[in-house]
Amino acid sequence: MNSIFLFGMPGGSEWILIFIVVLLLFGGKKIPELMRGLGSGIREFNNAKNDVKEKIREGMDEPKKPTDEK
Repeated sequence: MNSIFLFGMPGGSEWILIFIVVLLLFGGKKIPELMRGLGSGIREFNNAKNDVKEKIREGMDEPKKPTDEK
């Protein structure tokens, strides 16, 4: 048996258990705040990723400067 398949994605009951544990640890009032923070972090990451992609494209589109060969 391959050890890669021993730990797969959690199923329905595992997600429910994870949700209950998170609810107990952080409480009902903190969860929306945590999700807002997670959402803004993901948005910031995507913006930075898009900026890097754009800079790479700009660098690839620039014409090469002739080198001084002596």
